[in-house]
Amino acid sequence: MGGDLFDLGLLIFFYLYRRKKNTMATTSDIRNGMCLEINGEIFTVVEFLHVKPGKGNAFVRTKIKSVTSGKVIDKTIQAGHKVDEVRVERRKFQFLYEDEMGFHFMDNETYDQITLDSAMVDTPKLMKEGTEVEILFHSEKDIPLTMEMPQYIVLEVTYSEPGLKGDTATNAMKPAKVETGAEIRVPLFINEGDKVKIDTRSGDYVERVKS
Repeated sequence: MGGDLFDLGLLIFFYLYRRKKNTMATTSDIRNGMCLEINGEIFTVVEFLHVKPGKGNAFVRTKIKSVTSGKVIDKTIQAGHKVDEVRVERRKFQFLYEDEMGFHFMDNETYDQITLDSAMVDTPKLMKEGTEVEILFHSEKDIPLTMEMPQYIVLEVTYSEPGLKGDTATNAMKPAKVETGAEIRVPLFINEGDKVKIDTRSGDYVERVKS
């Protein structure tokens, strides 16, 4: 009887232990936004490309971003190699304001507020009050890892040289400033007061948005 209880206890222990560990995945599982633990540091996948050269082994070329420093580095992983995936939970938050403490957000469901360091905030220059974002939390430790902006955001142009009437070409660009203070490049026909869609991944102009 005692031996059975001991064995059962061991099984429960190893089950709980494995649950606390990160999930092992392979290179075929790599995707944008995935969180990986590498040498004790957590990174998010920004870009990835599966490469099959004519000679040699296949590999995955990635750009990964440190959730602690915000630094983006290139990393090549051999195809089939095991990677340490960190299980995360995505929660929707609303951006409130920025001060000397950092960036303040409110949980859309619980209304709890959280403050993130600038290194954890994705493209802060394109974020205005009320912007809805996703914050990734470590599933086991329930701590924030990083924040992700929506792919596109619409902002108003607050300064730009006057546009050329009738010029609808998009290949010629000029500098402009939007309501968040960020500087972007827009086509010549864009004027102050116009609203433009911006790709938050690159900061590039996408199109003019009709009011």
